[in-house]
Order: sequence, then C-alpha cells, then structure tokens
Amino acid sequence: MTMPVMAMLVVWGTLLLITVVLYLYRGQLTKDEDDQIYLDDAFSHEKAAQEAIAAKVAKVEPVLRIFKYLVLAMTLILVVYFIYDAITQFK
Repeated sequence: MTMPVMAMLVVWGTLLLITVVLYLYRGQLTKDEDDQIYLDDAFSHEKAAQEAIAAKVAKVEPVLRIFKYLVLAMTLILVVYFIYDAITQFK
C-alpha cells in the first residue's frame, strides 16, 4: 500500500472514529430526555434540566452533521481512488 493511500485511510478512520464518539455522546445526552411537557410550576427544575439537555444536543448536532458529511466525502474519495487504481492496473 502506498503512502497516500495509507494517509487517506488514516484520515477516513479518524473522521469515522470522531463521528462514532459524537453519536455515542449524543445518545448519552438524550437517554435522560423526556417527551413530556411540564405545565405546572412545581416541575420547573425538571423543565430546566430538559432545556439544558436540549441545549447540549443542539450544540452537538451541527458538529455531528459536519463529520457525517466529511466521512461520506472521504469514503467517496477512497472508492473513486480504488476504482481508478484498479482500472489503471488492468490497462
């Protein structure tokens, strides 16, 4: 395997690892999230906790979306490279 291919695989693996970690982090945040609306003032502390969770998830979502697209782009680059390499070797 040549050096550029190895570098591309390392970049792809790193991006994939970061994406998986972000998915796991978001999953940990949302496991305590409720789908209820608290209308009574007695539950204001629970409402505040839910709003804090929603705020953290809202911060993670754009970063996660960027990394998903980066992993997709890197995957496409690798697939195109390997197809091109296979075609040039058979000529």
